[in-house]
Amino acid sequence: MKRILAAALTATFLFSSALPSLAIERGGTMTYGRYADSLFLDPVLNDANVDIWILTNLYDTLILPTDDGKGLKPGLATKWNVSEDGKTVTLTLRQGAEFSDGSPITQEDVKWSLDRAKNPDNGIWNFLVQSIDTVEAKGDDQIVLHLKHPDPAILAALTVFNTAIMPKKAFEASDGKTMREKAENFAQHMVGSGPFVLKSWDRGSTMKLVKNEHYWAKGEDGKPLPYLDGVTFEVLPDDATRILKLKSGELDGAELIPYSRVKELQDAPNVDMKLFPSTRVADIIMNVRQKVNGKDNPISKPKVRQALNYAANKKAIIQVVTNGVGSPMSSYMSSATPLHTGDGKAVYPYDLDKAKSLMKEAGYPDGFKTSILVLAGSQDEIGTATALQQMWSQIGVKLDIQQVDNASRTQKYRDGNFQMRAGAWTDDIADPNEITSYYVYSPNIDAVHSGWKSDEANKLYEASQQELDHDKRAEQYKRIQEIYNSSGPTISLYESPYPVALSPKVHGYVQIPLGNNIFRSAWLDQ
Repeated sequence: MKRILAAALTATFLFSSALPSLAIERGGTMTYGRYADSLFLDPVLNDANVDIWILTNLYDTLILPTDDGKGLKPGLATKWNVSEDGKTVTLTLRQGAEFSDGSPITQEDVKWSLDRAKNPDNGIWNFLVQSIDTVEAKGDDQIVLHLKHPDPAILAALTVFNTAIMPKKAFEASDGKTMREKAENFAQHMVGSGPFVLKSWDRGSTMKLVKNEHYWAKGEDGKPLPYLDGVTFEVLPDDATRILKLKSGELDGAELIPYSRVKELQDAPNVDMKLFPSTRVADIIMNVRQKVNGKDNPISKPKVRQALNYAANKKAIIQVVTNGVGSPMSSYMSSATPLHTGDGKAVYPYDLDKAKSLMKEAGYPDGFKTSILVLAGSQDEIGTATALQQMWSQIGVKLDIQQVDNASRTQKYRDGNFQMRAGAWTDDIADPNEITSYYVYSPNIDAVHSGWKSDEANKLYEASQQELDHDKRAEQYKRIQEIYNSSGPTISLYESPYPVALSPKVHGYVQIPLGNNIFRSAWLDQ
């Protein structure tokens, strides 16, 4: 294989700046173990990280996030400008950029993609770009966004997967009467704008991506990225199996390594164990509707939810489940999320006496029976649920742990057919509006599918979407967090880095704090 010298690999490995130059090799296929398969590979109509973290390799956006997850860098737009009144955004498109079939990426494609993304009838992510009124093609290479109102997060929103640029003609030529039907058919033979192209997909087993020969970004040698010929994803829900295959050399990388195995893999001679900085939070999501499956739901009472929070010893869970790698959550959002408030201490400190008192006040002095959905084979989720089962037994709550596959759990969750589920969240945008819309703002998806609602929090969120004054917006988010943290539908457990185990022959791969798996600059020792 041809070798080239890497002038710098800054930010590739935990954003370190003190790395020696390495000789990069082109070619080869990286095999990566995933905990679950994707569900629906469409940028706009998806609703899960298992889709999002693949889509960012198949499609590009106008603006890309920096590797630290906090800044912006050029993508399919080379530059941008926001008007003084905050109501107009002008972007200059990259000339010569092509889709994976070699067709040019045009202003028409960009306008169509953004119009589709902001359409309230399409999926749940349109709130990120709901401020866009109209999209105008100007001159030969500009796109102008005319906003309904100033939007403090509009540039960051243009880095998010749902604003990915897709080919209008190829999509509209797909069979189907509805947008959903067309998207499903297009996804079978997609034409993308990202560094890789979907070659094949054996659902529940294997997904193969190959390099996009028409990708715009260049590597260290001035030739197009990616360095790899392809990436093969093996779906391996069982944590132990992923680790075993990595150790044996059958995998080049594996995601979501259980924290109980991190130290072991850090000491393993043939494994490069990474803890990438993240915005990942782990929690328990509760269904707070009055009735679930036709039966009265004790968790609908705020005092019961508070009791469950106080009876959950977060410090113990962090030690038992994460081996001390995690840290307490002082809000529903990560401490790395802009406008987060909190003092670094758990939202609800462990207080068993207070939990018992609240249960009595709520009318459940002897407790009740409930259940939790956890991902089968996930040591972290099963460990968390087992710890809670023991802790909550002290207040009379009998917790039934139900292990299910990811697709089944997702469907039950979306249908409201659950009592509790183990949850996790990662920001896709360097702004608090995404997680707040998902968790707090009930008109979106019933507050993380829980049925919880606060009119005050909804109004504050809507106001924050138009507030350009940083201090005023910070006050709005402070109050939103106060409301949600005191009465919301979650048990905030811990925040933690992304545990990814790699073969020592893998270089240049990074999972950024926003969750994106970046394979475009990855390469393998051959």
